[in-house]
Amino acid sequence: MWEEISAKPHKEVKTMKKGKKYLEAAKKVEKNKLYTKEEAVALVKETSTTSFDSTVELAMRLNLDTKKADQQLRGAVVLPKGTGKTKKVLVIAKGDAAKAAKDAGADYVGDNDLLEKIQKENWFDFDVMIATPDMMPALGKIGRILGPKGLMPNPKTGTVTLDTKKAVEEVKKGRVEYRTDSYGNVHVIIGKTSFSDEDLLENLKTFVTLIVKSKPAVVKGTYVKNISISSTMGPGVKVDLNSFDF
Repeated sequence: MWEEISAKPHKEVKTMKKGKKYLEAAKKVEKNKLYTKEEAVALVKETSTTSFDSTVELAMRLNLDTKKADQQLRGAVVLPKGTGKTKKVLVIAKGDAAKAAKDAGADYVGDNDLLEKIQKENWFDFDVMIATPDMMPALGKIGRILGPKGLMPNPKTGTVTLDTKKAVEEVKKGRVEYRTDSYGNVHVIIGKTSFSDEDLLENLKTFVTLIVKSKPAVVKGTYVKNISISSTMGPGVKVDLNSFDF
């Protein structure tokens, strides 16, 4: 009896088993192999396990000490082939900037009225918020609400700008934001499994090239430690950095 009771905690701490589809897909990926970018893209599509059009994600592990301000990466880039996802855009602006945003196809445009709606009604029917610099003091008052949701506009990501037309158009075309986490990792969506290999490769190359060129001058030694891509609920496939032409 004592043996049975003492064994239970050990069983409970085991990680959840992967599904049958995942395990079958994982068999097609060699654990320690670095695949060329072309091989990796083809394999990610082949090992997609969902019945829906899976998202393809890119993860890069970088040799960065993000506790230091000069080793934190944050920004945005327009992927040439888009992400396969349509984002709802909210623009906080007045006058000509508000009109330009509407003309560019923003889903919602307003100023204090929409900020009040967010605060009082807990309204978040949008994916990206863009604001003009003059509206930032008002936005700062609800920063504690927007910040945790990753919705606070920031000049580094192009979401605080006077050129609302350009900002809206870029989001609609497939602009993605990126930011290193506390471990120096960067995660971003680069498309869908329904994309052609060529389109996924173009998005992949665009983002990896950007990150490589963004290497902080203070970083010594190997900068990119690991690159992997995966589909939703699919196994990760490691990509050989040497297969890129920089």
